[in-house]
Amino acid sequence: MIELSEELLLRMYYKMNQARFFEEKLGELEEKGQVHGTVHLAMGQEAAGVMACLALEEGDLVSLSHRGHAQAIGFGLDVNLMMAECLGKETGYCKGKGGSMHIADVENGNLGANGVVGGGFGLSCGAALTQKYQKTGKVVLCFAGDGATNTGSFHESLNLASIWKLPVVFFIENNHYGMSNPVENHMNVENISDRSEAYNIPGLTIDGNDFLDVYNTVTKALRYARAGKGPVLIEAITYRFSGHSKSDKQLYREEQEVKEWRKKDPLLKMKEYLRENRIFTEKQIQKMENEAIISIEQAVEFAKKSPSPQLDTILADVYA
Repeated sequence: MIELSEELLLRMYYKMNQARFFEEKLGELEEKGQVHGTVHLAMGQEAAGVMACLALEEGDLVSLSHRGHAQAIGFGLDVNLMMAECLGKETGYCKGKGGSMHIADVENGNLGANGVVGGGFGLSCGAALTQKYQKTGKVVLCFAGDGATNTGSFHESLNLASIWKLPVVFFIENNHYGMSNPVENHMNVENISDRSEAYNIPGLTIDGNDFLDVYNTVTKALRYARAGKGPVLIEAITYRFSGHSKSDKQLYREEQEVKEWRKKDPLLKMKEYLRENRIFTEKQIQKMENEAIISIEQAVEFAKKSPSPQLDTILADVYA
């Protein structure tokens, strides 16, 4: 077990709440028609996205999935610029042209979220190869969902990373559904991590709603990859409370199933841990939650006051 300081625990809980409130607010704004493009929410998956990124060291890189808001917040992206991007404003990370699924900050190590299922696998291998050649000692953390592990790029990338012993950790958020398709219907293995055996690399399945399990496992995997031993495949079992996207009527799952998973809410689990171990008082816990809410309200205000992209710059920074 890796020892966690109070400062780190505070940052963990704050960022998990930030991620939850960011998405709740984003969902509200989408309902009002103020968000350009579709939005894929990950409420219920905060421990997986936030904790995996908090395990990274300064200078490490990350490739996000299309359901990547919690991942981005865990990596340290500015919620003001994230919200501005989602609302299509010029002050956003991609000047309002990328939207929710394409938030990137390459200069600071975020290779970008990706609207293409499995689009980050090859990208992460390329970035990891660069780290190996330049001997930077840095690792790439690659996020994807369970459905992405059925793509050719997943298997090609794991094979390549294994052969060349690339410093990359593949982190799969298994939320049980590839869009509306239950995971047991689209793969014939008990665990996604079992697929690591084909490439002779370590494969681990963890509780993606347990912040300690995620943080400890990813920290050890990053150390393994950083030591030049090659890639690691991690499967984090989690659950999304909302549908695949706004248009999802969720006819493929029972309401009771969602209720049962809400009892395993990662925010509730971490709050209980903080209480039971008397790490923070109720007043301190409430203060962190309130500060997280305020930060998101301020992000919305920042985004709404930001200018929209000008018509004469609409083709700038866009590849044709």
